[in-house]
Amino acid sequence: MKSKKLILLEKILKYFAAKALARFKPRVVGITGSVGKTSTKEAVYAVLSAKYRVRRNEKNYNNEIGLPLTVLGLDGGGGSFSQWFLAILKAFSIAFFGSREKYPEILVLEMGADRPGDIKYLVDFLHPEAGVVTAVGISHLEFFKDKKSIAREKSQLVRTLGKNGVAILNWDDKEIRKMAEKVKARKISFGFSEDADVRASDIFFGYEKTADGMGGSMNKIRGVSFKLSYQGTTIPMRLLHSVGRPQISAVLAAAAVGIGFNMNLVQIAAAIRDFRSPAGRLNLIEGIKNTMIIEDSYNAAPQSMLAALEVLEKIDARRKIAVLGDMLELGEKTEEGHREVGRKAAEVADVLIAVGERARFIADEAGKTGLDNSKIICYHTPIEAKNPIQNMLQEGDVILVKGSRGMKMEIISKEVMLHPEEAKKWLPGQ
Repeated sequence: MKSKKLILLEKILKYFAAKALARFKPRVVGITGSVGKTSTKEAVYAVLSAKYRVRRNEKNYNNEIGLPLTVLGLDGGGGSFSQWFLAILKAFSIAFFGSREKYPEILVLEMGADRPGDIKYLVDFLHPEAGVVTAVGISHLEFFKDKKSIAREKSQLVRTLGKNGVAILNWDDKEIRKMAEKVKARKISFGFSEDADVRASDIFFGYEKTADGMGGSMNKIRGVSFKLSYQGTTIPMRLLHSVGRPQISAVLAAAAVGIGFNMNLVQIAAAIRDFRSPAGRLNLIEGIKNTMIIEDSYNAAPQSMLAALEVLEKIDARRKIAVLGDMLELGEKTEEGHREVGRKAAEVADVLIAVGERARFIADEAGKTGLDNSKIICYHTPIEAKNPIQNMLQEGDVILVKGSRGMKMEIISKEVMLHPEEAKKWLPGQ
């Protein structure tokens, strides 16, 4: 239940944000989905910044307070009354007297939806010209009845677009395909499906042959390459620091947005060349003992867990280790969601390390599915797990680290990074 002070603050910030939008008239790109929002936002920002003056929301500024702050170009009040008072004074100044020449031409805004009505509240005053829906999964089920109710909430973003707007839809998601029927705006689909407008094909991992400690050699994973196609034109793409289909999907969505804003594929490819996923999202990091880490510790839901395990499944490695933490906020789907992940982990991992009380469902189901119990280890916390994991690593291992934000699984990643001094660049919460 929100306090009266918080509700009042939301109303004040919304008022000034609406005034700023009316004064500066930026074009707004809204991005929502159960997973992939932040990576997509960063990719869209990278593409559009090649041609336009762009601002995007940072940190966790994707809600009723964070988005107005982004519109106003403010960093928040810091918590105290005096700090919020100064922030509101700045908001007044920007909304009524800010420079039109310096204000962004485009705002790229990630929109969160924890409860029914959140997206409608945001689009009613932000008025997006373009809307991106990344995926529909079963995150935040405490406040939604089921997956269909989540899809209904996410669809608010694209259903409210005008005829001159553009809806960017993930064509690999069945629930999102259904949304297209109620969209009045121009539609650009993206995905791996053959009938997607912006499509990825010929996906393969890049490897580098490197010496091992025994006088031999081994292949070390070095990113992912693919072909991007749109209306008969195809260009090669390579992501050096990422390995996942979710990152490719983010790039496809960004390309679709770029197309919607009259950019060509050559411009888009150049803009995305150095794209790196935000911290904690399927980043490829050098590990100790000549290992590689797939660092995906920012958050977790069953859908993103399965996607990360599919990445691990396709990589060539001497040994594959899955370090999986609790998935939070699943409500009555908690056991079912963890067991689904456990079944996949049994197919993929040579070693499974489960961290947290809920993750024991992952471990139990993996054992029932066929993974040798001697290859399944459980720990209560990342702090308890980090040193044993460091000790067990062997040359040529690829280790996937993933769990919900509240689990702080990056503690393990930092322990096994080759260059822990770079943790701030790669890991969340640093």
